[in-house]
Amino acid sequence: MTVAKSAQNPADDAPHLLVVDDDRRIRDLLLRFLVGEGYRVSTAETAGEARAKLEGLKFDLLIVDVMMPGENGFELTRAIRSGSVVPILMLTARDGKESRIKGLEIGADDYLAKPFEPRELSLRVANILKRAKPPLATHAPSIRFGPFVFHLASGELRRGEVAIRLTDREREMLRVLTASVGETVPRQALAGNGGGGERTVDVQVNRLRRKIERDPANPLIVQTVRGIGYRLVATY
Repeated sequence: MTVAKSAQNPADDAPHLLVVDDDRRIRDLLLRFLVGEGYRVSTAETAGEARAKLEGLKFDLLIVDVMMPGENGFELTRAIRSGSVVPILMLTARDGKESRIKGLEIGADDYLAKPFEPRELSLRVANILKRAKPPLATHAPSIRFGPFVFHLASGELRRGEVAIRLTDREREMLRVLTASVGETVPRQALAGNGGGGERTVDVQVNRLRRKIERDPANPLIVQTVRGIGYRLVATY
């Protein structure tokens, strides 16, 4: 099996998604779009093909179409849930309440009706991955990066005895970054509940860097992962 990559060359540690849909046009569209968003992506045409790939590879999230010939998406999701907690986002042309409830009842993490905006899919994927992240291995009340200490409970950033003023967005971004210390965080996960484009996230990160980096033009704490997002380098 070949995992497609875009010109951005998704990093080896980028989340790996499996798209399961019998419609080749939809598979190809999602493949190109999600790879462009910085994810590693594999595809499957049928539930059987999806099962075979699940046996040999580890995925961070599944995007499963409901209306497939043979074993449909509901049946596949129910079978997967019997032995796995991998996050599942269901796609379907059905937008009725009963179908949505059924998908959630059998263990889907989210449900998106076709047609949908790619941006909405991207935000839902990022939010599911963020919720699925395991908690920090350490339960330390604070995280240190450079001369700064970020207190997790209060959201307070200090340099020695001096409190550094943060905006609500900067505090939110630090919380997201510190929840995945040393790992790549996609821009979509940093966009916040209000969304916003990649350019908006980049501007907000640059403002944060001006407060915590010795040289914001050559950041050592909040590092850029080209084509995907950012990574926080910290010491506890």
